[in-house]
Amino acid sequence: MSIQKLRTPKGLSHLSRQVGEDKNRNLILLQDIQSMFCAIWTESVWQIASAEKASVKLIISDHPVTVYNRKCPPLSKYCINDNDPDVRLAATHTYFPLDYNTVLILTNLNWVRDPYSNELRIRPNPNWFRPSVFNFTTIQTDRFLTNDEVLQLNLITKKRAKKYIAAGQKDWLFPEKYVSVDHWKKMGGGYLLMPEPRHENMGGEIVIGYKGGRSDAFGAYGHKPWQKGYHDNVREQRESAALERFKAEWANIHGPKYTARTHGFGGRAGVNSDSEEMMQIRKSVLARYSRKRKGR
Repeated sequence: MSIQKLRTPKGLSHLSRQVGEDKNRNLILLQDIQSMFCAIWTESVWQIASAEKASVKLIISDHPVTVYNRKCPPLSKYCINDNDPDVRLAATHTYFPLDYNTVLILTNLNWVRDPYSNELRIRPNPNWFRPSVFNFTTIQTDRFLTNDEVLQLNLITKKRAKKYIAAGQKDWLFPEKYVSVDHWKKMGGGYLLMPEPRHENMGGEIVIGYKGGRSDAFGAYGHKPWQKGYHDNVREQRESAALERFKAEWANIHGPKYTARTHGFGGRAGVNSDSEEMMQIRKSVLARYSRKRKGR
């Protein structure tokens, strides 16, 4: 995926503007930075969404690894010419159609935990080239896109393409004709590509033990134990409160049944619906934040 984002005509054009027009030098540089996005994406929340139940299907473009940030519309400085919003910006989602029915969506963990903060702030530990660990058991699956969600996704793909798009049917090439909303920030009610937040929890530290007694550890954002940010009480308290609020808001929008499932160990993995008691708790959380807003 990292190479797919860098080596397209749009990616190479962007790279040329950053380092110069020497094509041979740029190709050598491309080999050196081919894993540029891997650490950031490894620490994202992964979901595999399906258009299987929708009558319209996903389209692809000549820039297949597409990014979407609701605060960065096509005419913003983040998107003009061959620019893309930085994948490290909190609200930037990355998606990659795997076929006309299936799309991989990656969302920054700090945005899932706190979607009420600044969309353009940089995520914690934004360094590109560093080791990271991927937890396969947290991948969200069985997310089924509605017709309108597919149309909105296709509109983003079309707007972010450099020159070409392709589809299984000609009519799918014109999502702007049928989509319910084309306002960049209002797509999906502002949460178009968000994963199911009720599967997310605080924590996320990974500790690894090796034969011989050596061990290693990574924080939720890839920090090592000796690095600043490995434990950040202020950030964790803010994210914890925001995550509970987001879970309550999501449940209020989508109802008790989860919009996706995971297959991890422990926690709420395997739980795919809120009980009546939990829904009441969610409502009380929403009410508390509603009172706070009215009191301002």
